Amino acid sequence: MTSRMCLRQLFFSTETPGKDDIVLHSFEECLSNKKLQALNFRHVEEESNKYAGKVIWQSVGGRLIKINPMYPPMREGEIDASFDLPYTRVPHPRYKGKTIPAYEMIRHSVNLHRGCFGGCAFCTISAHQGKFISSRSKESIMKEVRKVCEMDDFKGYISDLGGPSANMYAMGGYDRSICERCVRPSCLHPKPCPNLNNDHSKLLDIYRSVDSLPEVKKSFIGSGVRYDLAMAPNKSEKTNSVNSRYVKELIQSHVSGRLKVAPEHTSEVVLNCMRKPTFALFRKFKSIFDRVNRECGLRQQIIPYFISSHPACHEVDMAELAAITKDLDFHLEQVQDFTPTPMTLATEIYYTGFHPYTGEKVYTAKTESEKQRQRQFFFWYKPEARAGIERELRLLHRSDLIDRLYSRSNKNEDRSRQTSAGSRAGAVSGKTREEKGRKRKKR
Repeated sequence: MTSRMCLRQLFFSTETPGKDDIVLHSFEECLSNKKLQALNFRHVEEESNKYAGKVIWQSVGGRLIKINPMYPPMREGEIDASFDLPYTRVPHPRYKGKTIPAYEMIRHSVNLHRGCFGGCAFCTISAHQGKFISSRSKESIMKEVRKVCEMDDFKGYISDLGGPSANMYAMGGYDRSICERCVRPSCLHPKPCPNLNNDHSKLLDIYRSVDSLPEVKKSFIGSGVRYDLAMAPNKSEKTNSVNSRYVKELIQSHVSGRLKVAPEHTSEVVLNCMRKPTFALFRKFKSIFDRVNRECGLRQQIIPYFISSHPACHEVDMAELAAITKDLDFHLEQVQDFTPTPMTLATEIYYTGFHPYTGEKVYTAKTESEKQRQRQFFFWYKPEARAGIERELRLLHRSDLIDRLYSRSNKNEDRSRQTSAGSRAGAVSGKTREEKGRKRKKR
C-alpha cells in the first residue's frame, strides 16, 4: 500500500507521452470547440473504468498535465485494514454539544463495501471509487457491528448495512479476465452484463448474522437499493431463487417504514441518457413490494427518487411523469432538480451540449425559467400549482394530461391520505446525492 500512496494521480510533468498513452485535445482547443471536450470526457471515463487504464495527457498553456491510471481495487485485506482502524465513531470535539444531522443518520450504520458498477450518468461514485467492488470480510463487518452495539446510545437498531449502493456486496464478474478488458461504464446499462454474478447470498448471510446478535433488535437498509440488480435474471436458477428471497427478506425484515429506490424518471429516452433501467422494472418491483406488505400485514412506504431537468428531459416528459406517478398513487413532496456535478456524463452533456458517446446534440434545461417549468409538474396536486400546469399543458398541446391529472372522476385530493402499504411516496431529497449521503457513507 505504501507504493500506492507515493504515486501522484495528476500533476504537471516534463516527461514525454509514451506510445501507448492517450493525448487529449488541449485545454485551449476544448475552450473553442465543446465537442472536443465531450470527446475528451469519453477517454477519461473509459480509462477510469478499466481495471488497468492508460496514462492520459493534456496540454494546458504549453505545459503537459499527466493523469496516472486509477489505483487497482483494494483487496479484502487492504479494505479490512482501513476499516479496522481505531475510529472513535463520534464527531470531532469542536462539535461538542451540537447536533449534526448527517451524523445522526449514520451513527449506527456500517459500510460493507466500496465502489459501484451502476454507472449512473449523474453520479460521481465510479469516478472516485471505481466500478469494481471492494468488499470487507464478514469478520471485519461483524467486528464493527459489535462496536456499534457497545455504543452508549445504541438501542438495538442498526440504521444501515449498505454502501454506495445497498446491494452490490461481494459482486463482480464470473470471469475476472473479461472484467479486466472491459470498458463499459456500467455493468447494468443498457442491460445487465452476462458476465455479472449478481448472487445476493453473501449479503443475505451478512444480514442474518447481524440480526442473530443478541444486542441487535433489527437491522435496516438505509442505502439506495438497486432493484434492477436484484431482479436481473441470472443463468443460475439457484441464484435467481436466492435473489428472489433477498427481495422478500429485504421488504419484510429490513425496511424502517420507508424503502428508498431510484427509478429517477418515467421517460425511456431520459432513462437511457441517465443509464437507468426501464420504468417498467420499477412497476414490477413496486408490485412485489405491495404484495409482500399485504402478505406480511405491513404498512410500509416505497420512496422513489426522481430528477427534473436532467439532460434529454423536456417539459412534456415531466408532464407525463406527473400523470404516471399519479396513476401509481404517488404524491412527491421534495424533489431533486438536476445539479451539474464534476466528473459525470450528465454534466458533460450539460456543458457541451453533446453526448460524448454518440456525438449527438442533447437538450438540457438550463435557465431558471426552463427548470421551473419542469419542476412544477412534481407538485401537480398542490392547488396553487394547478393554473400554471394547465396553462403549460395547453401550450404543449397536451390537454389530455390535464384530464388525467384533474378529471373529476379522479379528483381525490381532499381525502385524508392515510398511508396504505407501499401506496404513498414520501419525501425525496431536494439536495444533491452527495449532500444527503444517499450512496456514500462518511467515516
